[in-house]
Amino acid sequence: MKYVFYAIMILGIASIVFNVFKLDFTNLLVGESQIAVISIIAALCVVLLMGIMLISYRIKEQQ
Repeated sequence: MKYVFYAIMILGIASIVFNVFKLDFTNLLVGESQIAVISIIAALCVVLLMGIMLISYRIKEQQ
């Protein structure tokens, strides 16, 4: 199960990198750049949640 969490984290990081290249820094909240910003925020949430899941998995293994 832990490998699934790592795989999802890697996909989230790849999504962040992909969307950073789609950003237009002069107009961040217009058009396709707005979608990229929203996608980056969503991917950051995924990475954060998978990190929490990995920590909880380690705590569960220690008990």
